[in-house]
Amino acid sequence: MTCSHSTSDDVADTRAKRTLVVAGTAHALHDGYTDLIYVLLPVWQAEFGLSYGVLAALRGLYAGVMAALQVPSGWLVARVDGRIVLAIGTVLAATGYALAGFTGSLAGLCVALTLSGAGSSTQHPIASAAVSRAYGASARGPLGIYNFTGDLGKAAIPALLSLLLTQMQWRGALWLIALLGVAVAASIVLMPPIARAARIQSPRSQAGRGRVGFGLLLAIGVLDTGVRMGLLTLLPFLLTAKGASLPTIGIALAMVFLGGAAGKVVCGWLGARAGVLLTVLATEVGTATCIVGVLLFPLIPSLIVLPLLGMMLNGTSSVLYGTVPELTRPERVERAFALFYTGTIGSGAVFPILYGTLADWVGIAWGTAATAITALATCPLAFALAPHLAEVGAETPP
Repeated sequence: MTCSHSTSDDVADTRAKRTLVVAGTAHALHDGYTDLIYVLLPVWQAEFGLSYGVLAALRGLYAGVMAALQVPSGWLVARVDGRIVLAIGTVLAATGYALAGFTGSLAGLCVALTLSGAGSSTQHPIASAAVSRAYGASARGPLGIYNFTGDLGKAAIPALLSLLLTQMQWRGALWLIALLGVAVAASIVLMPPIARAARIQSPRSQAGRGRVGFGLLLAIGVLDTGVRMGLLTLLPFLLTAKGASLPTIGIALAMVFLGGAAGKVVCGWLGARAGVLLTVLATEVGTATCIVGVLLFPLIPSLIVLPLLGMMLNGTSSVLYGTVPELTRPERVERAFALFYTGTIGSGAVFPILYGTLADWVGIAWGTAATAITALATCPLAFALAPHLAEVGAETPP
């Protein structure tokens, strides 16, 4: 009997690891596809003679479609196998880039990016929920690893395209990148089935606390993402004001991103052991402190602070993503992740505009200081969230 139980646990553990590998691969691909546009914008500007405003609109089109369709993607999983939805979405994302390689007009690029953004909208809610269900109560750490894979994709796929562009025309390079997406879609089909939880009724008062708790978590996520995207927008200009050259700024951003990738893994692990409240307080206060340091220090000390800033800046997100299932009824995990990602992706689009406008009015230093103040504004929300995590189990809806 014991042997049978042990064998069952081994099989479940193997399936969970397979799910994490495939979900992480999908995350890397889709996040890489999202940042691929940064490499392509200068190419498209030269090819089609586009203005900076139009180029920014192309980037916004992809992000906007992806954000808008997060919730519908989560709803779709209630009716269709999540693996199939995610595989089809991955094929659509790849097809969009393949079409971009065929097009000869701005209208064609808009259609291609709309299609690719729609396909990528399936990844976050479905893959996150798959990892959450595969690991159950132990999902916080694996969700941190899943989150980390997105950073790997953001670094690797744009770099791969840049390498391909040194060997061939951009159209052929995009077709090869699209083939990579088709290969990942095939691997998703081989992923273990995504478990579906039976609907569990919760008392009305408990459900209400879950909604409040999820709202607080979402508010923290919106502010945290706004700080991260706003700071990354202003940081190159702040370093330029300190005398940094263009290559130095590139190295500085790489230091932030490397620190951020490490922070997602470390803070996902820390959140599982120290708890959400202490981890969020540590990362947000650490973020604000590092921002002030970068503001006040000369160039070289500022560069030294950047990896730690990246770790604090990105670390909170792993803790927040890992908390979503704790405030969600099991059968609504996909919808909860979809709502959460809709808010954070939308925040990443809006907050840089707000901070940039503020910097135009009061200067780059005060605009950057505003990001530190926003980071500290999450701390009262974290204190308000803590009792809901203590009171509400995994059966509570968002």
